Amino acid sequence: MERWIVKVITFDDILNLPIDSKTVYDWVKTSFKHKPETHLPPKISMSNEGIFINVMPCILYNEGVAGVKIVSRYPERTPTLNSEILLYDYDTGALKAIMDGNYVTALRTGAVAALCVETLAVQDYSVIGIMGFGNVMRKTLDILFDVMEKRPLEVKIFSYKDHFEELKRRYKGHDHINFVEVDNYEDVVRNSDVVISAITRAEGDFCSNDCFKKGCLVVPIHTLGFQNCDLFFDKFVVDDIGHVKGFKYFDRFKQVTELTDVLLGKRPGRVDDDERILAYCIGVAIHDIFFINRIYGMLADKAREIDLNQPIEKYWA
Repeated sequence: MERWIVKVITFDDILNLPIDSKTVYDWVKTSFKHKPETHLPPKISMSNEGIFINVMPCILYNEGVAGVKIVSRYPERTPTLNSEILLYDYDTGALKAIMDGNYVTALRTGAVAALCVETLAVQDYSVIGIMGFGNVMRKTLDILFDVMEKRPLEVKIFSYKDHFEELKRRYKGHDHINFVEVDNYEDVVRNSDVVISAITRAEGDFCSNDCFKKGCLVVPIHTLGFQNCDLFFDKFVVDDIGHVKGFKYFDRFKQVTELTDVLLGKRPGRVDDDERILAYCIGVAIHDIFFINRIYGMLADKAREIDLNQPIEKYWA
């Protein structure tokens, strides 16, 4: 029997790392560009009455690692969404680490949304409408505001609980941004160059077709509330076609392009200022595993260890 030592990396371990917005943005952009060098099966999703468990495996050949992310949603649990990640050495099959996936999820999801805006929005976008102000939206705006060109900007937020006051407090040092509170989804969307939604539950579409101006970019982080756009938007940019083929109106999308191909210059992104684009970059495990592998390198010498004491020879039960 060989001693197989596995690192345990917690939420606090990751939270306390000095990882700035530019680093996170660069990580997600790099992982997109290296997507052709990965193996990414469609995630396995199991759901029932508001509860779901998603299993997301992948291999990053160029990084020499494999991983599995497990995400679950239980409406009565706090937090409702939770995730864990297993990181493996691809060359040996050894389990390297068991990690919390929650903060990494917020980091990579926020970075993906920010990358979509910077890559696909009209060049001089000046009005952003947002829905929801949980952890994912906060990281999205943190990263976006840090990497975007500093210029006058209006950010409209749907009025819910104390989100507007919290938004102003969080970004009080951003004097070039004017924050506006609106009391319905239509006003969030109407006249916005960019619409970002991080809402996790929706009973139907948020607003009618006429609310979406020409040239707008919609980034529905959790895919909900914009199904009507599937039938008339000009282009759909996705993180992985295999992950969206099951969408109800997928066969009616006018154009579908993977963001990787846009970043590599293989396919055009935005071609004119009138093009309505919807970014269904809904989250793939290659980003999580890329992030976790980098974080593992930063924490391996400090992380707590557990001994799995697994067999290395054939055994009989």
